[in-house]
Amino acid sequence: MHVKRRKNLLKRTKGMKWGHKKLIKRARVADLRAGAYAYRDRKTKKREFRKLWTMQLNAAVREHGMSYSVFIAKLKTAKIELDRKVLSQIANEYPAVFKMIVEKVK
Repeated sequence: MHVKRRKNLLKRTKGMKWGHKKLIKRARVADLRAGAYAYRDRKTKKREFRKLWTMQLNAAVREHGMSYSVFIAKLKTAKIELDRKVLSQIANEYPAVFKMIVEKVK
């Protein structure tokens, strides 16, 4: 293994426990695994955030006497094209504006 490649590998595994930060073979395996987990979890992160926004929206909408699924269906029929992230932010930060959206949908 070339010096530069080894140096870069050890730079990436810096901060890992035990031999993973200084032994080349272990560092290589740890680096590969870390990359695989990072790739996988970038996808998972999107999924988790969408779940969070859905739960927040459901809680906010139920305060106005409607369920999440009904709210989303009525948003589509009213042709209001706001995604779940934006709706969740509005519900959290501007309850009065969110109430207006719910009233318009009803």
